[in-house]
Amino acid sequence: MAIHTFIDILKRALDEEMTRDASVHLLGEDVAAGGAFGVTRGLADKHGATRVRNTPISEAAITGLATGAALAGIRPVLEIMFIDFATLALDCLLNQTAKYRYMSGGQLTVPLVVRTQAGAAGGAAAQHSQSLETFFIHIPGLVVVAPSSPIEAYGLLKSAIRLGEPVIFIEHKRLYTMKEELPQDFALPAIGKARVAREGTDVTLIAYSAMVQTALEAAKELESNGISTEVIDLRTLLPLDMDTISQSVSKTHRVLIAHEAVQNGGMGAEIAARIGAELFDELDGPVQRVGCPFAPIPFAPELERALLPGSHHIVQVARRMMGLESV
Repeated sequence: MAIHTFIDILKRALDEEMTRDASVHLLGEDVAAGGAFGVTRGLADKHGATRVRNTPISEAAITGLATGAALAGIRPVLEIMFIDFATLALDCLLNQTAKYRYMSGGQLTVPLVVRTQAGAAGGAAAQHSQSLETFFIHIPGLVVVAPSSPIEAYGLLKSAIRLGEPVIFIEHKRLYTMKEELPQDFALPAIGKARVAREGTDVTLIAYSAMVQTALEAAKELESNGISTEVIDLRTLLPLDMDTISQSVSKTHRVLIAHEAVQNGGMGAEIAARIGAELFDELDGPVQRVGCPFAPIPFAPELERALLPGSHHIVQVARRMMGLESV
């Protein structure tokens, strides 16, 4: 089995999909030179300048071009470097891209993937470190994917490209150097299906993106406290896999949701509300959340680390849920 970093495995997925399907095109700022983080480096040399196109520095223009190309039969994969700048493309994404299938009665589809980078990764400050996934989960017609590891990113990106719908594919910058082995018999995960990253019986810990790795660290520490933690990797935020969540909650009867985004209006609030409405009788206590405080991400690395939720925050809340003293 070959070992890949998150960046390298994304490149492999793009390369394989471009080889498999001639309609797959890449576009974005400097993508022919590798993009902001080097994911697309070398793909223009292999697949040609007509299929790997640099664009002007205009997120609105990139998204409009990709949407039109998708309507015309191309499968664009566009890169918007930093999810913070996806705000400049929201008009097209939310009012056009997401609506075409519905407003055309199913006659039109927009098979595109928006690759974008989110999260804090050390000193990028308030305008380059946000987690804005809830902007997109509010919009019918979009699919939102947030992989938690290199292998997950490989499979989910390939599945997203083949889906035939507009997908927001969120890559956490802190995962880019993570390495994993890719099994030879790897099966592509289904979009909209979560996975049980670790089985447990006492607490269901729901996470996504880089927070899954933090959740797994916390689960190991909780095990030493005699607490068996089941970790659910959502994979897809929209649509949300409530079946997998329900099966886990019915077993553990306690739920903790962890994400890097601010708690206020975050993904955890939506999941907690749905669990409360659909699974209330299964709960032995209120659903708990761990997230970022309602503040911008600081520039100073020390302050950034102090602000971001870590495994110790998860452990503290889980211990309280089990009636143990806080750490």
